[in-house]
Amino acid sequence: MHIAEGFLPAAHAVGWTVAAAPFVIYGARQVVVTVKEHPSAGPLLAAVGAFSFVMSAIKLPSVTGSSSHPTGTGLGTAIFKPPVMAFLGTIVLLFQALLLAHGGITTLGANAFSMAIAGPWAGFSVFYLLRKAGVGVLPAVFALAFVADLFTYIVTSFQLALAFPAAEGGFGESFAEFMGVFAVTQVPLAIVEGLITVVIVRVLMQVAASELLSLGFLTGRDVPAGAGDEVPVAERREV
Repeated sequence: MHIAEGFLPAAHAVGWTVAAAPFVIYGARQVVVTVKEHPSAGPLLAAVGAFSFVMSAIKLPSVTGSSSHPTGTGLGTAIFKPPVMAFLGTIVLLFQALLLAHGGITTLGANAFSMAIAGPWAGFSVFYLLRKAGVGVLPAVFALAFVADLFTYIVTSFQLALAFPAAEGGFGESFAEFMGVFAVTQVPLAIVEGLITVVIVRVLMQVAASELLSLGFLTGRDVPAGAGDEVPVAERREV
């Protein structure tokens, strides 16, 4: 869902950049706060950024001027919350634009808004509600990654339809067409991304339980048996 360099009209490119900027700036501040409060979480922060970079660099041709791919934002959103992912995702998009010609500088704001902001917030909302309802960590993580991926493509479809309304039917017709074309590749990708994210979180729950506990992603009851000596045995359970 990276919109290509120069594809959006200038007014749209500027508008989406202005819309994304407050989220990214606040996210940068939250990254600093997180590192100060949880120094041991630094490697994990770098790892979720690298995961998003690799996942979102796997692109398949889709709508002209765009592409379909996993987003990789679910992992960082689940562990560090959406504000942090807004900053990390924007950095990922910037490096991809500069190093891989994937996306672009003029479309960075639009791509950041869809992939690093809107998708993570939508996914985290579902994750939060499921956890409050008593759903386990791993099913909730799958839902987060799945929704974050799908909502990113919905927002990208909205952005493209807004910039290029159909000659007949206008915005609504264009939006439906973009959604329909994206869905062919994006729905299966969202399912796969959700499963991959669950596998990685399951591993992290075994090898980085203390960091996940300190960040508030896990409670003592969520830690699998045998996950680490720093967690009291009485507080562990399988999830």
